[in-house]
Amino acid sequence: MEARRLDAITLRGVRAYGRIGALLQERERRQLLRIDLTAEIDLSAAQRSDELAETLDYSALRDELVTIVATKSYALLERLAGDLLEAVFADRRIARARITLSKPGILDGATPSVTLDRPNPRYDAS
Repeated sequence: MEARRLDAITLRGVRAYGRIGALLQERERRQLLRIDLTAEIDLSAAQRSDELAETLDYSALRDELVTIVATKSYALLERLAGDLLEAVFADRRIARARITLSKPGILDGATPSVTLDRPNPRYDAS
């Protein structure tokens, strides 16, 4: 039996500034981070109703992600990515999410990034 495939909402290129780095001096100033997020969610009700309440408010989600990055300090992208996913998973309609955090321009043109792909432990399919 094949698992049901869900729809997705994607936010690409979200820019956020935060204090992050394995070295203490990296966390002394805010650095640019790029966030790419894909959230799997059933969008059929929104497709029928044309109502924002039936879907994920990606503007509000973007604001929440940017606020988390701006208000906390992290040593690792992995930890920050996990905290961002926890915020995404507050919406029980989201079945799964994939998030990529990138630190552009810090390694002589190379861009390090971390991607987490997780199911929502609070997902409610009903």
